[in-house]
Amino acid sequence: MLSHRIGALLIGLAAFITAPLALAQDAVMPIVTGNERFHPVHARNGMVASQEMRASEIGRDILQQGGNAVDAAVATGFALAVTLPRAGNLGGGGFMLVHLAETAETIAIDYRETAPAAATRDMYLDANGKADPKLSRDSGLGTGVPGTVAGLALAHKTYGSGNFTLAQLIEPAIALAAEGMVVTDDLSMSLTQASERLLKHPSTAVIFYDFDGKAPAPGTRLAQPALAETLKAIAERGPEAFYDGEVAEKIATAVRSAGGVMTADDLSSYEPKLREPVRGTYRGHEIVSMPPPSSGGIHVIQILKMLEGFDLKASGHNSAAHVHLLTETMRRAYADRATYLGDPDHVDVPVAALIDEAYLMARAQTIDLEKASASADISAGDLPGEESPQTTHFSVVDKDGNAVSNTYTLNFSYGLGLVAEGTGVFLNNELDDFAAAPGVPNAYGLIGGEANAPAANKRPLSSMSPTFVFRDGTLRLVTGTPGGSRIISMTAQGISDMVDFDMNPAEAVAAPRMHHQWYPETLWLERGFSADTARLLEEMGHSVKTWRASGSVQSIMVLDDGLLAGASDPRRPGAGVAGH
Repeated sequence: MLSHRIGALLIGLAAFITAPLALAQDAVMPIVTGNERFHPVHARNGMVASQEMRASEIGRDILQQGGNAVDAAVATGFALAVTLPRAGNLGGGGFMLVHLAETAETIAIDYRETAPAAATRDMYLDANGKADPKLSRDSGLGTGVPGTVAGLALAHKTYGSGNFTLAQLIEPAIALAAEGMVVTDDLSMSLTQASERLLKHPSTAVIFYDFDGKAPAPGTRLAQPALAETLKAIAERGPEAFYDGEVAEKIATAVRSAGGVMTADDLSSYEPKLREPVRGTYRGHEIVSMPPPSSGGIHVIQILKMLEGFDLKASGHNSAAHVHLLTETMRRAYADRATYLGDPDHVDVPVAALIDEAYLMARAQTIDLEKASASADISAGDLPGEESPQTTHFSVVDKDGNAVSNTYTLNFSYGLGLVAEGTGVFLNNELDDFAAAPGVPNAYGLIGGEANAPAANKRPLSSMSPTFVFRDGTLRLVTGTPGGSRIISMTAQGISDMVDFDMNPAEAVAAPRMHHQWYPETLWLERGFSADTARLLEEMGHSVKTWRASGSVQSIMVLDDGLLAGASDPRRPGAGVAGH
């Protein structure tokens, strides 16, 4: 029987190692030789990798002018609010990791959106007590208090070089918004695809469409004067210009007009938070990533740690054996996510227990090497005592070894689709990431429980996973991606591809990806996997479906001699690495 041959193959190629750390010393990041099929961009004095090349170049220019990685990241973040309006933002939120080379310190900045003070547990339930997804996705009830401006300002004030004022870092974004920018193929296409949603809102339509409802053609010029004025106000008065006064009033009014409950007081009381990163190890490397309310860091570490007991290289990259092991570790990590993860300011998240090595080895030993698990048979583990495809990510490293890994979002493409009139700011619909009711999936199919229930001033759980990888205390990789629920699986795969299969960042970024998230009961394979691999996986009991290209991984590897090797995901037109 074919199933018996598959089982024998898996047992032979991926036997469980009871002492996984024995493999750690042999696993190192690859040396870029120049003989690879895909080649990264190289630079010596600094690099920015983002989803939009003009924003990358703005960050690069700041590095050239004496800024550090944080300065460049802040400039890039504000620029993306102009050049990549579907995901770059002032009206959303996200997470930033900062590594300071001089002190070897890594800081996590949580600028995730919060629920308004008037939010309630049952705000997304209809009159019959059932979850109504339209309330969290298509109305102002889905809009969280935005954190991006506060988060970027905090990063600049606390960790910037001191060579640039906040106004100087915002200046390039102001120029692009006020003077207009040339519309790329990617921007024209995305506005065309989103036109049905965006044209419902006159305040949005007047900025991005002509009188006939057509998106601007590639090569034409697009100005965003209201956004330019908002950026100018922030440049002149700091983040207070966004969170207090006229801009805040306009945002709150727009949210309430769309059915929400946000007030200007909600904006004025918003604060980003400094948190301790979550840390784990994988084959001799230290993985440092975002803690809750991002679930990303914990589950990237969980997936990698469960994989550590298997010889992935022997199984062959993206073979049925390899994909089966990835799938089974992901099932278990996402099951834990649904049960234990939430805003740590509101619930007790057992971080240490979730990444405990003995716990994860025990979870890995429940994997059947011959057949797929049924998700119904997998639940969150018994602990030892103790996010949208339209997100965006950028990575920065400077000449001194300081680094930033930043992921931020509006949730859906263009968020709620509504621009707060007179501000140029798209409103997010990020509160859809709450669990409207236990067991009810969000827009990305992720299931949550009471730990991630809506509540006043609470941050919804996220999958965003900005990540650093260190070897012997030295920074080796800065990485991250958008992709909704797939962020976690893509980040883990990229790290494993570089550590286990000796890929350079360009090869890892281009490699076909798979995804499983416990529920729904589907193994997604991106185009690029062989038909034979898909058939073998189906024979093992996996429900295989084709997954369209997703994600926009932005990775920068630091080589042994300090040379930087960066790669932007080829799946997204217009992305780019800028170095010097």
